Amino acid sequence: MPEQLPPDAAALRDRAERLARDVLVPLRDDADLETAERTDQIRAASKEAGIYPMVQPAEFGGGATLLALTVVRDTLGAHNVCHLPGIFGPSPGVLGGVGEPLRSQYLAPLLAGEKRAAFAFTEPDDAERATWGVLDGDTLTVNGQKSYVTGGASADFVNVLVEIEEQGPAMVVIDREAPGVRIRRTFGSVDGSHHAYMEFQDVRLPASHIVGEPGRGLPRAMRQIGDTRLALAAESVGLCRWVIDFVTDHISSPHRSGAPLGAREGVRLRYADMRIRAYAARSMVYRTARLGDAGENIINEGIAAKVFATEAIGDIVDTGIQLVGGGALRSGHPLEALYRRVRALRLAEGASDVLRLNLARGRLDLAKGRI
Repeated sequence: MPEQLPPDAAALRDRAERLARDVLVPLRDDADLETAERTDQIRAASKEAGIYPMVQPAEFGGGATLLALTVVRDTLGAHNVCHLPGIFGPSPGVLGGVGEPLRSQYLAPLLAGEKRAAFAFTEPDDAERATWGVLDGDTLTVNGQKSYVTGGASADFVNVLVEIEEQGPAMVVIDREAPGVRIRRTFGSVDGSHHAYMEFQDVRLPASHIVGEPGRGLPRAMRQIGDTRLALAAESVGLCRWVIDFVTDHISSPHRSGAPLGAREGVRLRYADMRIRAYAARSMVYRTARLGDAGENIINEGIAAKVFATEAIGDIVDTGIQLVGGGALRSGHPLEALYRRVRALRLAEGASDVLRLNLARGRLDLAKGRI
């Protein structure tokens, strides 16, 4: 559990705590900084603290355990800075473990920060056919569309899930500016992130742009999604702690009624619910990370942790706003901004009810998962 960390993880937590408290919070709150300058300073400070390379492979200076990543993400969330760009370096994603030529042409530049990647998985609801490819000798021709490519408009290349005829699904690396690639539209979402609807029209690529073995693309894609689910869950439990600390200060402060709001029974009941949800969510996330580090299959546990933790932070922020009052709805208020950010988490990497169905299938049909 969070209180039973090995010495190296405890030292890492303390280092992340200092980084968040002494550097990241002041940078977050400095309204005079340009975004690029803020990101550069965050990146430099994170590298100095040894946090930046944690999500990268061991040969690139990373190789952190799931527990270590959970500790850091939880700590950053507890200071409401986990969303700031520049804290972590680029992760390999679906390119982890690739050989040549993808390693030197895409993976190495990605990890060095010289190229940016996007992940194209989601098909539009009205698509007549999922994105497909035809392999003819050493050439792969791709057609189709992806409707929700986060960061797609600014990426140098896109890792696309493609159904290769007669061979099955595969992850395929496609340069954003390759002939036949078109961004149909771009759009933002409530959490402030930016996305692209991308179309592929007779995009011709070398067969070497297929990542791994054709037919094994979906498991590779799901591994990346699984890692991200646990990351979102860890950040969510940290944010739960931040909201509770914010609300604790508010309801403990003097009030015009003559007694702090925290003296009221109704406020205490809602406050207790917040703490109960956060305690349960944090316990789930740390247990799941430890199971993963022990070599266990945590697909179903990761789903459970992601659903519970992201729903918990949504409910906790909502309750926090209710207890603080109408002032928390003002544009720019910390709770207002966080409310918008966390709403997207219940859809990211799988909507909550879709994941519930997957979890039930994992147990009832495949005898997987534990309680």
